[in-house]
Amino acid sequence: MNLSHEEEDRSLSLSKFESMLKTNKVFFFDSEEFEDIVLHYLDSGKINLAKKALKLGLEQHPRSTGLKLVQIEILVFDDKLELAERMLNDLYAIEPTNEEIYIQKANIYSKRDQHDKAVEYLNIALQYTDDYADVYSLIGMEYLFMDNLELAKENFIKCLEEDTEDHSALYNVVYCFDFLDQNLEAIEFLNSFIDKNPYSEVAWHQLGRQYYVIKEYDQAFRAFDYATLIDDVFLGAYLEKAKTLEKLKKYKEAIDCYNTTMELDDPTSFALLRVGKCYERLGDNEKALKYYLKTVHEDPLLDKAWLAITDFYIRRANYQKALYYVNKAIGIDNENKVYWKRYATINNALRFHEEAEEGYRKAVEFGDVQLDTWLFWSDTLQFLGEYQTAVNTLMEASEYHTDQYEIEYRLAGLNLMLHDSEKGLYHLSNALRINYRHHTLLEEFYPTVFYTPLVQEALAKHSRKK
Repeated sequence: MNLSHEEEDRSLSLSKFESMLKTNKVFFFDSEEFEDIVLHYLDSGKINLAKKALKLGLEQHPRSTGLKLVQIEILVFDDKLELAERMLNDLYAIEPTNEEIYIQKANIYSKRDQHDKAVEYLNIALQYTDDYADVYSLIGMEYLFMDNLELAKENFIKCLEEDTEDHSALYNVVYCFDFLDQNLEAIEFLNSFIDKNPYSEVAWHQLGRQYYVIKEYDQAFRAFDYATLIDDVFLGAYLEKAKTLEKLKKYKEAIDCYNTTMELDDPTSFALLRVGKCYERLGDNEKALKYYLKTVHEDPLLDKAWLAITDFYIRRANYQKALYYVNKAIGIDNENKVYWKRYATINNALRFHEEAEEGYRKAVEFGDVQLDTWLFWSDTLQFLGEYQTAVNTLMEASEYHTDQYEIEYRLAGLNLMLHDSEKGLYHLSNALRINYRHHTLLEEFYPTVFYTPLVQEALAKHSRKK
């Protein structure tokens, strides 16, 4: 790989500096070399080395404005804001047109959560800088901190007008569009950007994501395909392309794409799981199961993989194996409502009603408030003869699902079975009002109650009213 002269010079400076540290010899560097060395260590997260280089740099160049500005940057990083501000005021008296002074002033105000003041200073920096892109990007970030997404977006776009290669700004623009639910506007912007920068793989990738969100899968595929043609090792684009092919029901092509991601990098549990899903949709159950098992081998803590195997066996009515794997999933996350509902479904199929009741109870306990979960739970309680608990369960369900005939018919039947005629008739009246056509539910679930004179009279009375 050929390094540019600038990169070669920086590499030589770093080697020379690190040699100096090892040998305790003192070498001379010009102030710009020291700046590059300090900034390199800051960017690498090696703060102690950055501070050591800065100290040596200031000893050799005590009047260097550049080094003092780097020192101020470190002070701001360390939250020594008052000292940093005093130093900036001193530098301002010497170089009032140095844009870095205003950028660091803005940095201090940003640290104090005074983002509007930070923007003021960044706007002043714009008057003196040659690097408009960087300053517009900083202004965009300040507006993001203020939750002003429109102005943030506007400034990131200005940044891109100055520097089309600023991928961070491009991602931030799209983030703003996403946050504002402006998918169509994002598509318009990205298409315009691509017209001027047709080989921007990041723009094509982001365009694909927008089309995917609005379910324009053909267009999404085209965009992701361009991204991978421009950059044939763009892992993220291959993943998105594979997901899009799944949506288009092109499972063989999706498998090829997922396999490409696994050639570019180590196989991920996500890719292995999706390949398994694709094979299952193609009807190749043997390969599907093979990939599901590979997934749990790759990541034994990935509960979704255990659940995929559980569902695989449920679909084939192999409930014993399904129960084994759902227990694995619960062992990993025993507060997951989806797993507990699956556990209940499987135990119901196996006629293990007490275990099924526990599953529905746990599913509700951990946040499942779907109507069918409440109904299955109450029906299981009724089967176990726990009529009053079933009533209590349905009353709780009615707080989430008002005016549901399935709940009201069950409450009518259960209360009548408990010989509470007043409550039974009240709920029967509600049920008939909400949905008379389904009054056969009462006959289906509570035949002994349905044919009593009390219920037949209520049905006849309601029928006459109609």
